[in-house]
Amino acid sequence: MTDRICSSDALKEKGLSVRFEHSSLALPAFVIRYEGKVYAYQNRCPHRGTELDWEPGEVLDGDGEFLICATHGALFQPTTGLCVMGPCKGASLQFIPVVEVDGSVKLTDV
Repeated sequence: MTDRICSSDALKEKGLSVRFEHSSLALPAFVIRYEGKVYAYQNRCPHRGTELDWEPGEVLDGDGEFLICATHGALFQPTTGLCVMGPCKGASLQFIPVVEVDGSVKLTDV
């Protein structure tokens, strides 16, 4: 099963994320483009369960190198979701499998 999230053009390298919801997901999610690939995670920090973005789509730090939790500043690797700094260090964001094909980013195998 694959469901379209957005067009490939909607995701700029280290830019704003695209938020999405799907009936198979318990919580809102987001997808980003980082180092030319797309990555998706549930929009939920493992520390307190709050959403990462401080404004819709704002999930990367100022340098665009890490995902950042707006509530307490925890930093996560964009490629793995692993928390590398902050109160949830060692925990991970919930990965969501996505693919990019034919100019679209699609949810798959949820």
